[in-house]
Amino acid sequence: MKTVVFFNNKGGVGKTTLLCNLAGYLALERHAKVLVIDADPQCNATQSMFSDTTLSNLYEKKSFTIDSVVRPLSLGKGFTSDFQPIRSPSFGTDVLPGDPRLALTEDLLATDWGQATSGSVRGLRTTLLFRHLLEFASDYDYVFFDVGPSLGAINRSVLLAADYFLTPMSTDIFSLRALENISLSLQKWRKQFTASVESINEDEVSEVGVGDLTWRLRFVGYVTQQYTAKRDAGGEPRAVRAFEQIHRKVPSAVAKELVAPLQPEHAAINYSLGTIPTLHSLIPLSQTSRRPIFALRAADGVVGAHFAKVTEYRKTIGSIATRLLTNIKAFE
Repeated sequence: MKTVVFFNNKGGVGKTTLLCNLAGYLALERHAKVLVIDADPQCNATQSMFSDTTLSNLYEKKSFTIDSVVRPLSLGKGFTSDFQPIRSPSFGTDVLPGDPRLALTEDLLATDWGQATSGSVRGLRTTLLFRHLLEFASDYDYVFFDVGPSLGAINRSVLLAADYFLTPMSTDIFSLRALENISLSLQKWRKQFTASVESINEDEVSEVGVGDLTWRLRFVGYVTQQYTAKRDAGGEPRAVRAFEQIHRKVPSAVAKELVAPLQPEHAAINYSLGTIPTLHSLIPLSQTSRRPIFALRAADGVVGAHFAKVTEYRKTIGSIATRLLTNIKAFE
C-alpha cells in the first residue's frame, strides 16, 4: 500500500480535481484498489464523488466520516477501532468522507504537536492518528489524501502519516513562491518529529500505539495545471508565451526548494508528472455529473468538440498516472 498526499499550501491549483480523476483512473482503467481520504474540512473531494442524495443521507444519518476518526482522541478515548469507508461507483474507489467538523480539531492537533516536540508520548500519539488510521487500509494498492491549502496542524499530521506527497501547481508566480514555504515547513517538521521520537524512552514506544515511528515522507512529483494552450505545428498543445515563461522556471524551483533540501540522493528522478491545460466547461460538467472527466458522456452534457477534449484528458491523466507509479517505484 502506497500513500500519497495531494498537497500545496496555495489554494486554487486544481488539487482536488486532479486527485479525484487520478484516483478514478487508477481504479477504473488500471484496476487498482484505491482509497480516497478526504482530510480537507471543505470536503471538496467528497462532494465531487457522490450525489447530493448520497451526501444528504451521509450527513443527516451521522455516518462514519473522518471526524469519527478524530473524535475519540479529542475525548481522550484513544485511537478509533472502527473503519467504514463508502464506495463511489462512478469513480470506482472507496472514500472516507470529509467532515466540516474536522476544522475544530486544528487546535487540538496544534497543542499536542507542541507537547510531542517536548517529549510527550500522548502528544506524539495524537499527532500520529492518521498513521494509525492507515493500518486499516493495508488491503489497498493506493491511498490518496486530499487536504486543504494550509501549513497547519491537520495537514502536518496527514503528511507525517504518508509515504509521498504530490504537488499540483497552477502556472503562476505564486505557486513558485509557495514551494519555499512548503520546503521550510517540511524541513522543520522532520527535524522536530525525529527529535521527539528520539526523546522518548524505549519502554514508552509501545504507548504511542503506532509501529513505525520513522519519517518516511518523500516528494514524488508535481503537475502543472490551468495554463492556456494552443497547438504547435505537430498538433500538440503548448502553453502560450506568458504561461510558458513561468512554466520554464518550475523545474529549477522544484529542484532548489523540494529536492535539494529534502532528498538530494534522488535528484536524478524526473519530478514533472505532466501538464494539464485549462479545461473550461469540462470541470463543471464533471462536478455536476459526479463523474471523472475522462469518463464524461453525452448524457453528462458533452457535445461537439468536448468529446475530443475528454479523449485528450484521458490520455493526459493516463500519462500522469504512469509517471507517478514510475516515480514511486524509483523510491523502492
